[in-house]
Amino acid sequence: MHPEITIVWTDSAYAGKLVTWAKKHLNLTIKPVSRPKDTAGFVILPRRWVVERSLAWVMNARRHARDYERLVQHSESLITWAAITLMTRRLTRTSSRRPKPTVGQEQLAQAA
Repeated sequence: MHPEITIVWTDSAYAGKLVTWAKKHLNLTIKPVSRPKDTAGFVILPRRWVVERSLAWVMNARRHARDYERLVQHSESLITWAAITLMTRRLTRTSSRRPKPTVGQEQLAQAA
């Protein structure tokens, strides 16, 4: 359905036969992200934070806290709706990082 998706990062639990199956049937490259050897405690895994962050953003829509939908298409459309809402809010918000113009810049802007 989405030929633009070519690489998928997964948890190391999905390594194995799925990698060859996805390449053969779906033309997807699956790259399992595994924990570095000889590490103890919490370790940030590369690319994994992208998935977890994205899921956290979608979960901000209260509807996604529980799955009440009977059809997969309903769940998919609600996730799309949540993503659209997130992106439109980001696109329309004013940036607080922009420095405020100085008095001289304001006068130049008014003169133009």
